[in-house]
Amino acid sequence: MRKQVDAEHGVVVTRGGERFGYFGWPSVARMSGGDLVVACSGPRTRHVCPWGKTVLVTSRDEGRTWSEPDLLNDTPLDDRDAGIVKLNGDGRLVSHFTSDTRTAVDLWRRRLRGAEFARWEKDLANWTDELVDLWLGSWVRLNPDGRAWSAPIKVGVSAPHGPIQLSGGDLLYLGKENNRENGPIRAIGSGDGGRTWSDLGSVAAPDGVGLANLHEPHAVELESGKLIGLLRYDWRHLRENYPHFSLFQTESEDGGKTWTPARPLHVAGAPPHVIRHSSGALVCVYGDRLPPFGQRAMISRDDGQTWDADYVLRDLDYQDLSFYDNGMRRASDLGYPASAELPDGSLFTVYYQRLRPAEHPSILWTRWQLPEEH
Repeated sequence: MRKQVDAEHGVVVTRGGERFGYFGWPSVARMSGGDLVVACSGPRTRHVCPWGKTVLVTSRDEGRTWSEPDLLNDTPLDDRDAGIVKLNGDGRLVSHFTSDTRTAVDLWRRRLRGAEFARWEKDLANWTDELVDLWLGSWVRLNPDGRAWSAPIKVGVSAPHGPIQLSGGDLLYLGKENNRENGPIRAIGSGDGGRTWSDLGSVAAPDGVGLANLHEPHAVELESGKLIGLLRYDWRHLRENYPHFSLFQTESEDGGKTWTPARPLHVAGAPPHVIRHSSGALVCVYGDRLPPFGQRAMISRDDGQTWDADYVLRDLDYQDLSFYDNGMRRASDLGYPASAELPDGSLFTVYYQRLRPAEHPSILWTRWQLPEEH
């Protein structure tokens, strides 16, 4: 049953009417001095294109106003899905992954107008196999003191919102093994602030679930040290007996070395971003691409044993008439929400979603209160 929350909404960045006006897949972190920093992909021309970048947008007034986007990554490939993590002191880490847009050429040749596709072909002509091999993968960049950024560091897994910092200071990155659709969900760890990484352990799929259908995870550490991992499940090449585009859960009691087989939560929507609220509750936000579309949340007050789902953070502000390939209606582009807790205990959630039909998606925000426990 859909449940409403007390919420207000605003805009981080919008350029929906411009050619390079597409922004998507954001994450947010609150820094030691109180700044909110959003990392996202943009400006770009569409969901898949050769020109994606990573930008940072900053607010110094709890999200009321925002800076202009500040360019961080512009590799020769398409830079996608940006995560941001607050490290000790003024430190921060930003993650992203790159995509080989050449694989989408045949699809977009049919969808793009001639002049636009000619621009694709012109730029992609410079993408040699050697260039793609050099830059394709998942990356992190470090800023230990809030000043200078490191060179990109390649890591072995990828997830939209990147790693988390554990209570002891180490980093844990639960992600999909790079460039392997049938690869596992793996945990890697870093004890030196993200400079080097080592393998920890993998998540097994339950019986009857293909590894290609599990991806885009995010993890949270409980007060006990136990880890909860939430995963996106959807049908890729094989239809299965679980709800399409839904959430699965896995757990680790030993710092990420071993994980329980992923189990279905039967919650519609994905991918997840989960934090532990100061009240002790786990708060997971996710997008819903089925009617009525929008951003949702689920809450656990028993350390992930049970979830109270389908809290409505925001619905679409207009009627969406696009369709999913398998016949289910969906919003053409939205979701990937992520949250940070503000000093008063409220939650600040960012996501990408169109403000108006026929425009590029914008980065939007919702500030909301955790519902009282019943």
